[in-house]
Amino acid sequence: MAGGARTVGGARLPAGESRVGRVVETTVERIVPGGAGLAHAEGRTLFVDLAAPGDRVRVRIDREQGRTGFGSIVEILEPAPVRVEPPYPDFIRCGGADFQHLTYDAQLEAKVGIVEDCLRRIGRIDPPESISIVPSPRVWNYRARVEWQHDAQSGRLGYFEANSRTVCDIQQCPMTVPELNDLLADLRRRLEAGQFPADVKQFHAASGDDGVALSPPLIPELPAELERVVAGERYRFDAETFFQVNPFILDSLVREALRFAGVPAGQEQTVDRAGRAPGLAVDLFCGVGLFTVPLARRYRRVIGIESHRGAATFAERNLEEAGQRYARIETAQVDEWLRARAGRVAPAAFVLLDPPRTGIDRATLSGLLRLRAPRVTYVSCDPATLARDLRGILDGGYRLDAVAALDLFPQTHHVEVVAHLLREEEAVVAG
Repeated sequence: MAGGARTVGGARLPAGESRVGRVVETTVERIVPGGAGLAHAEGRTLFVDLAAPGDRVRVRIDREQGRTGFGSIVEILEPAPVRVEPPYPDFIRCGGADFQHLTYDAQLEAKVGIVEDCLRRIGRIDPPESISIVPSPRVWNYRARVEWQHDAQSGRLGYFEANSRTVCDIQQCPMTVPELNDLLADLRRRLEAGQFPADVKQFHAASGDDGVALSPPLIPELPAELERVVAGERYRFDAETFFQVNPFILDSLVREALRFAGVPAGQEQTVDRAGRAPGLAVDLFCGVGLFTVPLARRYRRVIGIESHRGAATFAERNLEEAGQRYARIETAQVDEWLRARAGRVAPAAFVLLDPPRTGIDRATLSGLLRLRAPRVTYVSCDPATLARDLRGILDGGYRLDAVAALDLFPQTHHVEVVAHLLREEEAVVAG
């Protein structure tokens, strides 16, 4: 076409002209990492918010990046079979729940697809033929740890709005356990009565088997510490220390994370009288010891590494109360500990790492590889950073042995993933 123009909907659209604000008709193909729906229109790839695979929709293009558009649905022409009426539509803005318009089976299927997509596209890794996903026993009212924001000027108490520092005022949270919703109501009453300092901008709250805790500790009658039993082990923690948000699926998470920990098949004669395998297990980013404690029942020596002093103190106590005298916790940044100690403790028999959402850096990767563990298990809440990090581990001499997903975050696009890796020479022997 002369002049670099083309026809769109009967009108000539000059080449390079912005499509922001235009409304296009398209069909959503699938859900991609980040939770958006993938579609195509006018020669452009579109990422559509709050879409369901199979939706036929009219989409307004809100912004562009090269030949990629990002849009929102203005009309659903034909809903997908997996689309349902969102039970809490206002909560999408206030706290997430960006998958609540999908059936739960469709949520699980989308999350497996997200994991596979990240492995292929980011990690350049062929996914296993089948990735299983463990559903959550609760799909609402499952969050047992929250952060509430307080805007003293407006009186709002709740969560930050999506992509904003504006506080969205909430009365109840459909994703939070009832005990924390009761605490939220109590906290709101006390704030309205002027019982708390106006300069408190954030509250951390957590629920355990024995009650709820709040930080700052502005309600004296609440306990300072909590307790929760997971997979038969007892853990102490508080509102400030990290503990997984969905306690109802943690038994499954621990089982999966430790699936390959312990005595390899055919070496049962090497265990001691307590049934523990020889060698050292290392738990990186160990938190309060969720995996460290059961690891100590499987190996004769265990070291947990945690940079948060409060969490490390709880991990030490949890090991002590479990009677695990031969396991220890070291308070240090993981990359620094690995730089100083990897050569001295290597080779490890088993390494487990559960880093924050950002994953691991180059120094941590190098130290991990220097441990030369036959088995490495990586627990992640972000499939994208997991895939990136797995690429580095595979390039360092490992093979991806198995991948499993667990739905720790129902009604959202987030998913927990456990990746099991086998060192190449071990893979040859095992094969």
